[in-house]
Amino acid sequence: MGHDTVETPNLSFGRGGAPVRSTPYARYARLDELHSLQHPLGKEPAELSFIVTTQVMELLFDLVRHEWDIARRALREDDLPAALAALRRGTHAQDVLVESWGLLATMTPQEFNSFRSLFGEASGFQSAAFLHLEFLLGNKNAALLKMYDGMPGTQDGLVEALRSPSLYDEALALLARRGLELDAQPSEQRYRPSEEVASAWRRVYSEPEFAALQPLGEALLDVAERVTRWRQRHLSAVKRTMGGKPGSGGSSGLTWLRKSAEQDVFPELWTIRDEL
Repeated sequence: MGHDTVETPNLSFGRGGAPVRSTPYARYARLDELHSLQHPLGKEPAELSFIVTTQVMELLFDLVRHEWDIARRALREDDLPAALAALRRGTHAQDVLVESWGLLATMTPQEFNSFRSLFGEASGFQSAAFLHLEFLLGNKNAALLKMYDGMPGTQDGLVEALRSPSLYDEALALLARRGLELDAQPSEQRYRPSEEVASAWRRVYSEPEFAALQPLGEALLDVAERVTRWRQRHLSAVKRTMGGKPGSGGSSGLTWLRKSAEQDVFPELWTIRDEL
């Protein structure tokens, strides 16, 4: 025989030990599993777009959470460059998340209504990954944990997020350690704006002594602006596909979404803009 190399396929084994052809790429990204997770319940072609969009968003929620957790830890460790890098990576994921609503942009009410009844009371409002992000932003609400009573692992993770400092809490703690007069304490309640916090950010933007902290304020605003964009796109998508009907999970639909879209994230960073 010569010295030519004969390539053999990569094999994995399925049920009964039967070989299944695969590639390193497919195994690494677990593509067989990934592409087996879309199961429309009806015959409407647009339902597949709805399922894929939902799954893509869930993956992006996890990616954003990953970056925000890194940012929180870096802020706690006074590593501002690492925190800013994580927040920047997270904003790129947020941009994709916002644009993912475009996958549903052409869905008509007739198309949506043709399969809406098939998923019963399922609602994005029930997404644990989304709720985890809300808690990280400081939008905490312990009452929402009840819907996960039958999912102890999921509920435990959310309880930890509820009790832990939010991303904003860690940013404010860093400001205090850097010499700003601030006594903002982490809370298990929804964040409420305060003049003390506004005053601290005002000094960051107006006093040379604290100018090195301005990139943190701007990075947080980048995060906040994208959260608002996502909420606005959500509102627009729901208004287009189902109008003012109640949400499938029992929420008030447009009323709740509109209120959410109008709520500023990291509010003091917005209010001090009037004075700068």
